[in-house]
Amino acid sequence: MTALPRQPGLRPPVPAPLSDPGPASAGLLERESALELLAAEAARAVDGSGRLVLFRAPTGTGRSALLEAAADLGTKRGMRVLRAHASAESSGIPLSLVAQLLDAPHDFDDSQDDDHETPHHLHHPSRLWQLLCELAAGAPLLLAVDDAHLADQESLRWLTEGARRLTGMPVLMVVTERGQYDITPPAPGLAYALPPGVVRMHAVAPLSRAAAEELVRGALGPDTSDTWVDGCVRAGAGNPLLLRALLDDLRAVFPHGNGPEPELPENCAELYSGSFVAAVAWWLRSAGEESIVVARALAELEESAGYFEGGEDEVEPGHGFPGTPGPRPGPAVHGDPGPGHGLGDDFGDFLSELTRTDPERVGGWVTAMIRLGLLRRSPGSGVPRFAHPLLRGAVLDGWPRSHRHALHLRAAELRRHRGDGVEAVAGHLLRTTPGGTERVAEALLDAASDASRAGRTGAAARYLRRALDEPMPRERRAAVLTELGELEFATLRTGGIPRLAEALRLQERPRDRVLAAVNLGNALANRGKPHAALDVMRDLGSLDGEPVLARTAQTASAFFSDHDPEIRRAVYTRLRERAERSPEWISPALRALLIRYEATAGLVSAESAMRQIRRLLTAPEDPLLVPYLLGAAAAVAQWADAPEDAERVIRTGLTEHWLSPLHPVHRSLLNARVDTAAARGHFRWVLEETAGRPGATGGSPRTGASNFLAHRVIALVECGRSAEAEQLVAGVNVDEEALGSWEQNRFLYARGVLRASVGDPAGALDDFRECGRRQTGRDVQSPVVTPWRSAAAECHLLLGETPEALALAEEESRYAAVWDTPRVRGRALRVLGTATGGRRGLALTAEAVGLLRGTSLDIELVPALIAHGVQLTAAGQPRSARPLLREAATAAERLGAVRLSGRAEVALRASGARRGNTTLTGRGSLTAGELRIATLASDGRTNAEISALLHLARRTVETHLTSTYRKLGIRRRGDLPAALNSAADEPM
Repeated sequence: MTALPRQPGLRPPVPAPLSDPGPASAGLLERESALELLAAEAARAVDGSGRLVLFRAPTGTGRSALLEAAADLGTKRGMRVLRAHASAESSGIPLSLVAQLLDAPHDFDDSQDDDHETPHHLHHPSRLWQLLCELAAGAPLLLAVDDAHLADQESLRWLTEGARRLTGMPVLMVVTERGQYDITPPAPGLAYALPPGVVRMHAVAPLSRAAAEELVRGALGPDTSDTWVDGCVRAGAGNPLLLRALLDDLRAVFPHGNGPEPELPENCAELYSGSFVAAVAWWLRSAGEESIVVARALAELEESAGYFEGGEDEVEPGHGFPGTPGPRPGPAVHGDPGPGHGLGDDFGDFLSELTRTDPERVGGWVTAMIRLGLLRRSPGSGVPRFAHPLLRGAVLDGWPRSHRHALHLRAAELRRHRGDGVEAVAGHLLRTTPGGTERVAEALLDAASDASRAGRTGAAARYLRRALDEPMPRERRAAVLTELGELEFATLRTGGIPRLAEALRLQERPRDRVLAAVNLGNALANRGKPHAALDVMRDLGSLDGEPVLARTAQTASAFFSDHDPEIRRAVYTRLRERAERSPEWISPALRALLIRYEATAGLVSAESAMRQIRRLLTAPEDPLLVPYLLGAAAAVAQWADAPEDAERVIRTGLTEHWLSPLHPVHRSLLNARVDTAAARGHFRWVLEETAGRPGATGGSPRTGASNFLAHRVIALVECGRSAEAEQLVAGVNVDEEALGSWEQNRFLYARGVLRASVGDPAGALDDFRECGRRQTGRDVQSPVVTPWRSAAAECHLLLGETPEALALAEEESRYAAVWDTPRVRGRALRVLGTATGGRRGLALTAEAVGLLRGTSLDIELVPALIAHGVQLTAAGQPRSARPLLREAATAAERLGAVRLSGRAEVALRASGARRGNTTLTGRGSLTAGELRIATLASDGRTNAEISALLHLARRTVETHLTSTYRKLGIRRRGDLPAALNSAADEPM
């Protein structure tokens, strides 16, 4: 043994025991085997045969508590207890632990026995042993040594050698030693140098779940909720040190119980006492610097990834770890299997490379921490993560942000070299400090493109915002601002306006300035600021030298004017004057807008309007203006009962021209598409299409009203779901004074339809009249947009106000005769006939049925059949009425129009007949859309292919197929060919 160097007047420092908060007060749950071992060995030592008992355990699992139990046991058995606690501070002083243990006096030496040929320090360990023997001669001894792994090497050799000599001595040596797998390999412990017969080693395990739950309920009360208990157990990981510290914090924060939170807090900031964070910090320091680096890296990666208990489908896009499947962007989007996907189970290798540590040690550390309960593997991916957010947060507490940013910068570089997806790389760049290189910006922009193609607009916007913090050329920055403005246009209350305004300021070329101004103007107009939109277009200045750009600005302004009646009148007045003064200046797009205006003002027939529109569609036009031409043409064709023409134009505009949502025509085409479907009575399609459409569940930020919302409300009413429609319209703000946008007028009409359906004709009449007042203020007289006069006339009839109803019906009929399509004329004749009554009324409703029968306008034919049938019954001709009412009921059922079907049933009963069960099945019961989709599916097309081919949402395809299976009486796709072929000749 090496002796302690002599320093006269100086005694080795005896450090005070660290205030380790965990073991003792946590009790000795599940430590029965250790206590039995201590009792047996104490009895053996008292009888004169001592031994070394070594408790090896991870930090915080209760080594010191067992040592205290051993000291208490020794005292009870009459043993003299000597204590020592090793520390890192005294590990450099030879034999300091033994001197502390034996309480050796500072002037203790063996000079009188020195042989002048042998240095005295070689005999000092022997003199310490002699001191031990002298103490043992007086009474049996129990030597309690805590944290021996921190002791100086000379003390460790002394303890090892002493353990070999304990046989035959009344001395029990109880030593605790840290036994935990760390990234840095630890030095061999005491047991490695001793034969098994000399030492009894006992490994102390973490608490079981049952014991941890018992501890939690004992501290917080027996009525503690299961969610709180589970959270505490996971956060404490069965470690008495961590668990007790957490319970101390919780008792301080919630002194009267669990508090209002349904679950345990997940943010360490809520545990303001700080005991838990301090305990985790102590646990980390005990593990060593390399383990701290790995633990913090894992915690930071987990925090930035944001994956949860649900597994791989909940990994936030762009942040997937290597080996984490992550969400796929969708079938055949761009060939990229998605961020982080397909890299294999190599997260451990990635973590070791990131932290520059031994991969084998990292893998072993992860396994050990999972066994201890501090980590667990994520379901599905198997990636390790901390057992609770509080643990993860405590590990990261106090770690400088600059270090976190540096970690992510290195992670991004590693993943780029490994060939991971661009979103995987960009996910780390989001967490770095801005001001890097253009390469960082390019990586973020590539990730934004991938996210946009996959439909992850939120992730794409985050990448773009972060990319704007990096240096890039002026033109590139303007493009990025525009792209970000497009994403924010539909998601943020700002509508992307600040981004688009900055993009406009950066543009220098006239063409780019006009296109940027159109984007900004459209965003402003859709946010209820049409005057500001027109100001943006005026600020472009004179474009006389650029006629195409001038026409583009003028055409866009006309679209913006639809949001304000006064602006609309002024814009179209100037446009019509210029058309008369300089017809050569008016392009096909502007001419189409004038035709659209004349159609709504009741100045042109449908036949004339469509003849002009078809001619304009074949005329040469600049590519910048073609979308505007298509937008106006789609609206006119839809009004003119030419749905095939309307759908073809809409499809051309949306698929061939790739219009951005910022383009004013984009929303116009979407509106025309839903208008066309509603006119055909395709209510299920309308509900599916508007379910996820902006404005379908709340429109413009200013009012909440929109065309999508209006159509959804009407579709819900027709499908017999008025209660849902009432929830949608509740709280929508439509200013009673301002005339506002045409979409507000459409919403007023829809709300009137709803009120009428629930038995409130007076409230419905108010809405229809207000709609009419606003329509008139916009120079919109024709019923092609909203037939408010017919709807108001029906309300007057319900209220017993026949003269008022007749006046409105006659006015509607005059405007309908100008436009002269079956839809508007048939509707006007039906209402006029109902208001007129008698033989004249019967003739008018019969004329309405004749006009509508044979068209694709069953949604208008059904109420005409009902009106005529009701009049026949009232005229004493029920037998003539019944076939018409049965036809109406059958057509309403085919459309899924529950409200009209109910009206037909009521009229049938009034005629003295009751319609039997005629629920349609077989091929003949399929709607045109269902048959078309079923035919494609029977040819082997997938849902995704059908969706792309027909430009429908995939969910719409699935809904139609489900309805088709029910009607055909089949259960699977493979039965479609046989079912369609066998039923080809069946009658409806």
